[in-house]
Amino acid sequence: MACSGCYSVNFMAVSSNPNKPLTSSTLLTSKLSSSYSQIPFSSLKFNSKLSPIQLRISKSAPNSFVVVSGIKAEPLKVMISGAPASGKGTQCELITKKYDLVHIAAGDLLRAEVAAGTENGRRAKEYMEKGQLVPDEIVVTMVKERLSQPDSKEKGWLLDGYPRSSSQATALKGFGFEPHIFILLEVPEEILVDRVVGRRLDPVTGKIYHLKYSPPETEEIAARLTQRFDDTEEKVKLRLLTHNKNVEAVLSMYEDVTVRVDGSLSKEDVFTQIDTALRNVLGQRQAPIGSVAM
Repeated sequence: MACSGCYSVNFMAVSSNPNKPLTSSTLLTSKLSSSYSQIPFSSLKFNSKLSPIQLRISKSAPNSFVVVSGIKAEPLKVMISGAPASGKGTQCELITKKYDLVHIAAGDLLRAEVAAGTENGRRAKEYMEKGQLVPDEIVVTMVKERLSQPDSKEKGWLLDGYPRSSSQATALKGFGFEPHIFILLEVPEEILVDRVVGRRLDPVTGKIYHLKYSPPETEEIAARLTQRFDDTEEKVKLRLLTHNKNVEAVLSMYEDVTVRVDGSLSKEDVFTQIDTALRNVLGQRQAPIGSVAM
């Protein structure tokens, strides 16, 4: 059988236990062994840079494999949004660690471009030095160029907190960048305010504490903690109003791929929700492609 994107493989089973699925570690590239033809059903899952491949022996033709999925998968494209103190940073770390995606945060990207003195960085710096917002055109160009890098294309990407407006989302779509999933962390306002107002910074170590959830270890540390000037109830509520307004505009662009996650739970439980959603996306993007005679 010939088809574009298919992979021709021969396998030799080293175990004839029909209740034990074969894995890539128990298969060798060779001809199918005669003992394996007696197995009524088995499956293979092979994870590499390909999508998971599942093979099963046809009951009507024991020497044939039915290929359930064997097409090279397009890398995951993920966007995540969350209000200040929603735990988005923590979840980005967990997602990146498990799925090996390229983590892209527009703010970090902007600072890196300015530090490196790139053309986009120099243009952005002019606005920043005047205390003005950097125009969408510049930031979108930075994001587009980062998404176009080889590692983003090969591994997939996690776009953190961006886009923040419908115009930014429209610009990214115009460049051909759309997510497979848009993750929205939802946390009640009173919890967000509590998380922000209680935050404190240790100016010596740079560690972030919370007076209720993660208090300092000693009285000495507690005495030197400082609070960010904008970590007040009044200012955080203004930031939340801006965030909510921006999110509503962006959601209209990604309504079909949006997954809402309860961010008020523990970080482990929040990640469980996200992990399930990402695995579902991966599963939905696999499709049968035919059979291979052995």
